[in-house]
Amino acid sequence: MRILSRAAAVALLALTLGACQTVGTETAGPATGGTIEDQFAAAKDPGQVAREHFARQDYGLAERWFREAVERTPGDADLWIGLAASYDQLGRFELADRAYGSAAKLRGEDFRLLNNRGYSYLLRGDTARAAGMFERALALDPTNAVVANNLALLRAETAGAARTAGF
Repeated sequence: MRILSRAAAVALLALTLGACQTVGTETAGPATGGTIEDQFAAAKDPGQVAREHFARQDYGLAERWFREAVERTPGDADLWIGLAASYDQLGRFELADRAYGSAAKLRGEDFRLLNNRGYSYLLRGDTARAAGMFERALALDPTNAVVANNLALLRAETAGAARTAGF
């Protein structure tokens, strides 16, 4: 009976502690309280809310907020790139291509856009197009470590695939 009571107490304690966990949406900021999303929404900045969700790898909500942000500010290429990256993470590549196209019309194909498009092709398994985008991005900014790392990742992936095919 005593063993059963201890087991019940441990289970009750685990349930109580589990219910108190947060998922990192509260801040120690202003006295207004609320979640980060509530605070940014109150500030009327859907782009910032989207960036926060993207940073937390919550791509569904990031997509929602980036979509709202580009509807409010359609001339902001960074918001279009964020929307495209969100679509990429959700596997919605056709929509990502459209968003990248909108960003390119606004700003041209800078290294950031080319790098993101390259990563999009990498996610799709299109290594030839990914390599082309990464190389074009690196030509525009030869010292950019992110682009260089993406290209190295791609080369390692294709080298590994070649070794596997030759087993």
